[in-house]
Amino acid sequence: MNFSDIFKNSFLEKATTFSAVDMIIALGLSFLLGAFILTVYRKTYRGVMYSQSFGVSLMALTMITSLVILAVTSNVILSLGMVGALSIVRFRTAIKEPMDIAFLFWAIAGGIVLGAGLIPLAIFGSVFIGLILLIFISRKPNEVPYILVLSCIDDEAENRAMTAVNARTNRQIIKSKSVTAGNGIELTVEVRLKNNSTELVNEVAALAGIRNVVLVSYNGDFQG
Repeated sequence: MNFSDIFKNSFLEKATTFSAVDMIIALGLSFLLGAFILTVYRKTYRGVMYSQSFGVSLMALTMITSLVILAVTSNVILSLGMVGALSIVRFRTAIKEPMDIAFLFWAIAGGIVLGAGLIPLAIFGSVFIGLILLIFISRKPNEVPYILVLSCIDDEAENRAMTAVNARTNRQIIKSKSVTAGNGIELTVEVRLKNNSTELVNEVAALAGIRNVVLVSYNGDFQG
């Protein structure tokens, strides 16, 4: 047996058993599914800076995963080698938005299901996931969270400020409190304003013993 016989037995005969129609259908559907995932990602993104490259990578990841599953299902020996080769791949990019991880898994899962030939599951499952994300992420909260930063000269000024805060807000939580000798007290308070009125800033700033008042809108995540 020469090299040409080995080449024919190991590659050409197995390549003929692979259906080009299945490949075209799977890649075409994975492209459409990736485009749908990208559209949902754009409409539900709530971060500071949208990354176009990450959005496009979701679509590419769906197609690549589908291509890999097609190759794995066509040859058992190839699947074992591919598992070993892909085991060295590491994703080292930091994910700042938790929802980005969900979209990554969605793109990978969609490619796997399409590559396995479970087309109805991939289509209806992705449509259902997309609708759930659009409904829950796009829904605006009833109360917008704010961070109130107070600078007081002493405990009495702090008590007056917190009394005014309690009267003007539906809920308030002290996130941090720092006391510096000679510089007074600085408070960081998470508040939910009544009727989203920002008159609280002027009211607290007019109190005796208050050096500075800052009200900042934020997304609900806080690191002290």
